[in-house]
Amino acid sequence: MPQTDKHQLLKHLPGVDHMLEKARQDNRFAAVPRQVLTGAIRTVLDDLRQAILAGRETGFDDTAVLLKTAALCRRKLAPNLVPLVNATGVVLHTNLGRALLCSDALANIQTIASAYSNLELNLSTGKRGLRYTAVEELICELTGAQAAMAVNNNAGAVLLALNTLAENTEVVVSRGELVEIGGSFRVPDVMVKSGCRLKEVGTTNRTHLKDYKNAVTDSTGLFLKVHASNYRIEGFTASVSLRELAYLGKTHQIPVMEDLGSGTLVDFSAYGLPAEPLVSDSVAAGADVVTFSGDKLLGGPQAGIIAGKKQAIDRIRANPLTRALRIDKLTLAALEATLRLYRDERQAVGEIPTLRMLTMSFEDTCKQAAVLEKLIQNVCTPRDTIELVDLESRPGGGSFPALTLPTRCVAIVPARMSVAALERSMRLSAPAIIARIENNRYILDPRTIQPGQETIISSTLETILATL
Repeated sequence: MPQTDKHQLLKHLPGVDHMLEKARQDNRFAAVPRQVLTGAIRTVLDDLRQAILAGRETGFDDTAVLLKTAALCRRKLAPNLVPLVNATGVVLHTNLGRALLCSDALANIQTIASAYSNLELNLSTGKRGLRYTAVEELICELTGAQAAMAVNNNAGAVLLALNTLAENTEVVVSRGELVEIGGSFRVPDVMVKSGCRLKEVGTTNRTHLKDYKNAVTDSTGLFLKVHASNYRIEGFTASVSLRELAYLGKTHQIPVMEDLGSGTLVDFSAYGLPAEPLVSDSVAAGADVVTFSGDKLLGGPQAGIIAGKKQAIDRIRANPLTRALRIDKLTLAALEATLRLYRDERQAVGEIPTLRMLTMSFEDTCKQAAVLEKLIQNVCTPRDTIELVDLESRPGGGSFPALTLPTRCVAIVPARMSVAALERSMRLSAPAIIARIENNRYILDPRTIQPGQETIISSTLETILATL
């Protein structure tokens, strides 16, 4: 574009005040806060200026500016955190928010959020109480622990427990348990931040009780076990059981802590899944402290639960870091409601979404896939390829690392657009449909599709195909 034309366009760019006056006469902006509207107009005008200078803009008027402003205002006023449909088959999908809350948890959040509560008030005495009492009795009942508390997440629970029990001392841990989980959370790094000193024993694949015995000095403050929740070492291996380590700790008066990572209150082997260590088993084995997540296999809100012997838990509660990591009232409300369901395991498996999806039978996925396929067939053309395929879902969230769950899925190969284009269009819809591509097919996995979302998927697909 000639330089003179650019100058003419720049000269005719409207001012912010002029566009504000135009917007006041337009019903599209009636509910837009002035601050948002002003910011949007400035952004649109700045973008136009840059486009003119780059030679990409050749003409505009007030109507075009208002159109761009209206679109930007809609984006600014829309929430950033939005619900979507998880059709990936990954049950505990970290990027998609991990565990879904059960209806009891959602109802309890609403109840507690809409009124004052006895968060830190002991109603019996009328004096200040502890927020942990909302869940402590339940955790102890379900795990056999003497005392318990909860903080904002399991990383916080590990940091707090290590800092309390082992600051300025050595923590003995097997080399095979120095794990890294999602988000670059590394056990050795957390130990450094907690103020303790790492002392590795054994080898990557084999650690023996004598390795722990030989590591004991006057500086030893803690024995730590970390459950391999997101990886497996197979073949020529050896490890020390928690019970053996607890006995050694008792002999030397050294506390023992186990980080279970996911942690579970249900024996999954009863449902045809691999056995994961129960929190109650770790407590019974003699651990002074056990830490685990609230939003993984437990199926509740994000939280870090610390359970164990009263003396250790009392020390942890008294740590000043506890306040920085404390759990809020809404999380407590959700956690309490979730834990109450575990008093009846059958009820827990039926009503906690994570447990329901993990234990869903292959036959049930077949039924759901058939319903979804029929809805999709009705909105597609004969040229589109729609078929049922037997594939695998995954637990996700660092749980059951080697486990796959047999699932019947719906596979789509559209005739008038690429599979990648279909995935993008579904992902950018409202609500977003998040699925996966496998062998150049768009895969919808019913294991993680919630009841009633089948019609959302089919109607979204119909809208996308209708534009072609």
